Parts: sequence; structure tokens; C-alpha cells
Amino acid sequence: DNIEEYVEKILDAYLGQGVISQVTSFRQGFSTVFDISHLMMFSSSEIETLICGEQRQLSLQTLRQYSKADHGYTSNSSPIQMLFEIVDDMSASEQKQFVMFVTGSPRLPLGGLSQLRPPLTIVKKSVDFGHVPDEYLPSVMTCTNYIKLPEYSSKEVLKQRLYVAISDGQGSFHLS
Repeated sequence: DNIEEYVEKILDAYLGQGVISQVTSFRQGFSTVFDISHLMMFSSSEIETLICGEQRQLSLQTLRQYSKADHGYTSNSSPIQMLFEIVDDMSASEQKQFVMFVTGSPRLPLGGLSQLRPPLTIVKKSVDFGHVPDEYLPSVMTCTNYIKLPEYSSKEVLKQRLYVAISDGQGSFHLS
């Protein structure tokens, strides 16, 4: 009979009176850095972008312009070009997972890939004696935005191994 009253009280506890002291403290602290009244000029989506970064698509041109090849690869290396083509063909959701895989964040900073510090860097992943690159998954160093990419035999192998690494690597931390 009193389900509506119950729901109202739960909502108030989670979104109203239950968090009022935390919200007040946040506003006071934030106001010491930035006058909150100035936020009125922004829409909620603009504030989200300023705080959380951008959800831009990664294009072939952007990847070529703002990524760096190093330690065994050049910008003209076949694995680099194949990687860029694969990422360019990804859906927005897949690109978000790729960004999360590489950087540890689901979004790029404000300004996109050009503002990523340190820049996205793709390096050649070495393989152990007696093994072939196709046996390995790409790995990353999220603190430095490094992708360690084996020199795969084909674009199809690279794509398959990349997707496995992205999906299996979500939410995990391994030393490589």
C-alpha cells in the first residue's frame, strides 16, 4: 500500500537528504577553485566533456597524425598501418573499448588523441625463441599509452588477436 512513499524515501536518501552534506562540501571545495556560477554558461553535456574527456571516433587520419611508432616500428611499418585500419573500422563502442585497453580510461582527454600525454606509441613486441608472433596477444602499458604489437602474419590475425586482448584484458591487470 505504501510503495510510493517507500520509493520516495529511498530516492530522497540516495539523491536528496542522504547526500546533502557531501554535495555541500563538494560545492564549497569546488568554489575555491572555480566560481560555480560560471558553470551556468555550459550545458550538462559540455560540463561532462570538460570533466570526463571526449568520446570522439578515432579516424585513420587522426591515428596517423598523433600516434608514434618506436622500438622496431616506423610509421610506415605494415603492422602499424594494419592496426590503424582495424581501429578506423571499429564501431564507436569498440573504439571506446580500444581506448580503455590502451589508456586505462574509456575516453580520450579533451581535444582527443592530439592531447593524449604521453602520446599513443606502438612498439614492436619481441617473441621468444622458437615461437612466432601469431602466438602472442598485443599488450599495453596504460601509464605510458604504449601498445606492444607483435609483427603478425596478416591483418586478419592482428584483428583477431587484438579483439581477444581487448575483451580478455578489460578489468584486469597483468605484468608483461
